[in-house]
Amino acid sequence: MALVPEEAPAVKPPPPVEIDPAVARAYWAKTSTLMWTTLAIWFVASFVVHLFAPSLNAIHILGFPLGFYMAAQGSLIVFVVTLFWFARRQNQIDEEFGVAEE
Repeated sequence: MALVPEEAPAVKPPPPVEIDPAVARAYWAKTSTLMWTTLAIWFVASFVVHLFAPSLNAIHILGFPLGFYMAAQGSLIVFVVTLFWFARRQNQIDEEFGVAEE
């Protein structure tokens, strides 16, 4: 009875995928646009909405001022929805260019 476990066979990484430079530029353009769009959504939800909190407090949702609601829950909801949207859209871009994970 050996105390040392048997070594697992070495797993070779898959060979790198060769992509035409024009296709790579198109892929990066779409990925970059998605990234900047996501950052813009994050910026608006993080900073811009909260800059207008005093004026948003005139609107009430379920008895709470909208500025408070956006600070407490609204921004978090936007972040989670944005996260899932980003992942789904990036997967679509990856599949479109044939570089999706299996």
